[in-house]
Amino acid sequence: MQQLSEHALVPEAWGGETVMVEVSALQNLGIDDLLENVLIMADLEDLRATPDGRARGVVLESNLDIGRGPVATVLVQHGTLSVGDPMVAGAAWGRVRAIIDDQGNQIKEAGPSAPVQVLGLSDVAIAGDRFVVAPDEKTASKVASTREHWLRVATIGREAHAMSGGAKLEDIFQQIQAGESATLNLILKADVTGSLEALTESLKKLERDEVKLAFVHRAVGGITQNDVQLAATSNATIIGFNVRPDRQARELADTEHVEIRAYEIIYQVLEDIEKAMLGMLKPEFEEIVTGDAEVREIFRVPKVGAIAGCYVTNGQITRGSKVRFLREGTVIWKGSISSLRRFKDDVREVASGFECGIGLTDFQDLKPGDIIETYEDREIPRT
Repeated sequence: MQQLSEHALVPEAWGGETVMVEVSALQNLGIDDLLENVLIMADLEDLRATPDGRARGVVLESNLDIGRGPVATVLVQHGTLSVGDPMVAGAAWGRVRAIIDDQGNQIKEAGPSAPVQVLGLSDVAIAGDRFVVAPDEKTASKVASTREHWLRVATIGREAHAMSGGAKLEDIFQQIQAGESATLNLILKADVTGSLEALTESLKKLERDEVKLAFVHRAVGGITQNDVQLAATSNATIIGFNVRPDRQARELADTEHVEIRAYEIIYQVLEDIEKAMLGMLKPEFEEIVTGDAEVREIFRVPKVGAIAGCYVTNGQITRGSKVRFLREGTVIWKGSISSLRRFKDDVREVASGFECGIGLTDFQDLKPGDIIETYEDREIPRT
């Protein structure tokens, strides 16, 4: 409460006007009190919104979904959003193809205060972007193009600044020791915009006088060859949060000596960056990808579950290996291979260029086009 009061949010208990409610979703504590207070304050403040007119509101979250394309979770604050409306959200635009409510049901329209998922945008919107329904598609496209232009101008400026200097993660401490002002160039890729924004804001707090952070590029989605090429040009380190590089990106990174670091917990990212600033990085474990297999077909076997009919595209797949399940470059599951077959025979491994059947421990949500990636950990002492 002390920190809130520093921002002019003084609680009622201290003589202020800000309502404070203790809540915990894990313990089911205070939820009813929170809802009751929200309704009371809405009544006292006479908070109203009209369902009439073209909709506008804010983007809460967004991600890139295989099969459905860009998906934006939005909150309608004014008007009514309907299927078929031409919509602009940040630099993304499109005609609303589908609206999905909080129960997963497709609906035709959503009014004020309704949080819904929207399909049909041209790109992944950014959390916090305002959205509006335009008079027509031509206007929506023009507004989005203008916004995209200025975003690109800003991005080019950041890239030019980064390319004029900056260091990789592994070189930061040497620059600090030499008494130089260091800039760490980073490319951030994440699974959803919420993660991307949280990671960015957390990293900014690590900046100090002798070392600054330059975000060369930030985006939602898997790590691609374009990301690696940009990192090589700008001397940047790629940070992936809940996303992985595809095979082409990995191979290019090896050739260009670009460092890619993948994480699933934000504090581990912050810990590594901070230790690099202090020259305290411990020996790291490098994940070596041993094989990739593309899911071609799904077979349902009684008492066994789903078996993925796969084609091994790279390396070899070995029974018992550690495995990641990738969908559009995003890690959606990690575990191990429970069964591996060639036709009707159980086998220990299957090499590149051959088909096989793969069963995964405790995972049944298989879809054609998904990638099964096997890997092993290798310790790399720091020099």
